[in-house]
Amino acid sequence: VAALGAELCVGVLDLGDEQREVFRGGEANDGLVGGEADAFVGVSSAQTFPAIVATYSAVLGVFVPSGGSKWIVEAPYVMAAAHELKVHLGWVVAAYDLGEALANLVQPFWMLPILGLFHLRARDVMGYTFVVFLVLVPVVLLLVTILGATLSYPL
Repeated sequence: VAALGAELCVGVLDLGDEQREVFRGGEANDGLVGGEADAFVGVSSAQTFPAIVATYSAVLGVFVPSGGSKWIVEAPYVMAAAHELKVHLGWVVAAYDLGEALANLVQPFWMLPILGLFHLRARDVMGYTFVVFLVLVPVVLLLVTILGATLSYPL
């Protein structure tokens, strides 16, 4: 069974050269990476960038729930903008993850197994998770901004 699972994973990850280049942020998508990174740099500063990344991740996570797999596409331009603004790269990843976690409070995909286990419907719990979302949004945005300011750009 393990060998079959490994074979399936290798098959899924067997990308052509062009796709590998896009995911690596290489020549095939330089225009995209540059344009997206410039957009982030244009609307933020080193202090506001982590909050903007968290907000971006939360909004996108509501509409594209991916369990983190969209990061492979977004990382090149988010990290390029972080480099340009001289923001701690590890903190940018943490801010992105916190935004993704906020999105999970307003879309029910993560809770489907739990709902089935306890014979509940999404409407039975969504009110509670939405209240938690409303409380945590300002807390997360404030903390990623304040704590991000304590980290220096190491490169």
